[in-house]
Amino acid sequence: MKTQNFNSIREKTYAVEEAFLSPYAAKSAQTRGRARAEEPCEMRTEYQRDRDRIIYSKAFIRLKNKTQVFFSPEGDHYVTRLTHTLDVSQIARSLARALSLNEDLTEAIALGHDLGHTPFGHSGERILNKLSPTGFKHNEQSVRVVDVLEKDGKGLNLTYEVRDGILNHKKELKPATLEGKCVNIADRIAYINHDLNDAVRAGILTIEDVPKDIRETLGSTSRERINTAVNSVYKNSVGKREVELSDEVFEASEALRKFMFERVYLTQFARGEEEKAERMISALYEYFTAHIEQLPPTYVGLTEKYTKEQVVCDYISSMTDRYAVYVFNKLFVPRGWTFIDELN
Repeated sequence: MKTQNFNSIREKTYAVEEAFLSPYAAKSAQTRGRARAEEPCEMRTEYQRDRDRIIYSKAFIRLKNKTQVFFSPEGDHYVTRLTHTLDVSQIARSLARALSLNEDLTEAIALGHDLGHTPFGHSGERILNKLSPTGFKHNEQSVRVVDVLEKDGKGLNLTYEVRDGILNHKKELKPATLEGKCVNIADRIAYINHDLNDAVRAGILTIEDVPKDIRETLGSTSRERINTAVNSVYKNSVGKREVELSDEVFEASEALRKFMFERVYLTQFARGEEEKAERMISALYEYFTAHIEQLPPTYVGLTEKYTKEQVVCDYISSMTDRYAVYVFNKLFVPRGWTFIDELN
């Protein structure tokens, strides 16, 4: 066997990708690059660098204290935005590995896909969307986080392929790469499954409440449902320029999603605190748009390039659940007085 000489570990990785990845995979050596050119790393490919930048970003760290479905749940085993992100990453990488796609690119997209999510989950997103003159979508905000907000306004300068995958991770959108499509599908597989588990854990429903035909197609446990979905994607996508579920599994997954909306997402139990969250976020939005100087200095500086409404949305959406409550209390809840005992 002929021995190849490489000038760097990065070039060795390029050769491995060229030899073993699908012809439809996004090869690291063929990236469309970054908005600002940078010297390459000898050890890591550009997608590996993007993954590392996301993991060490402030926005990624904050995900651990952001709601997935249930507001500040009293329990250690409910899913947060961070554990959801890790779940999506694991499923997406399994899909990419099965289809001989680029796992590094897939992982980077998955880890960054929800960086722009608001406090209080999709409830917070709906509220900011109502308040902002230009609307608010968490996928677009995630790109804004990596482009503008991280590194004190400098952004992470990620590659085109990672940014595209983050922007287009929602069901109705179409990523430019198959790796982005892996994340698109993995996101749906992940949230339906772990949200169902949380609903059962919370006592909202039992697994037997899920319609029998859905359970027979997808499975009755999280492991069974994920295996069904991953196997379905593999059988329907291997050797093709596509990543998709079979019609049967897709229809059963959509039926389960509809069931979750009816029995979990739109119930008073799950949204019982949304009215309070709306009053709180609305008050914060109104206050900071009227007192822009009270924002942290980095955000005040952003108002030189962006509207104050956009920057206030940037600030509020970056908050964790508990930090939003803290700021609200600081601004609007009177502090107690220390009384002197006048009888002494």
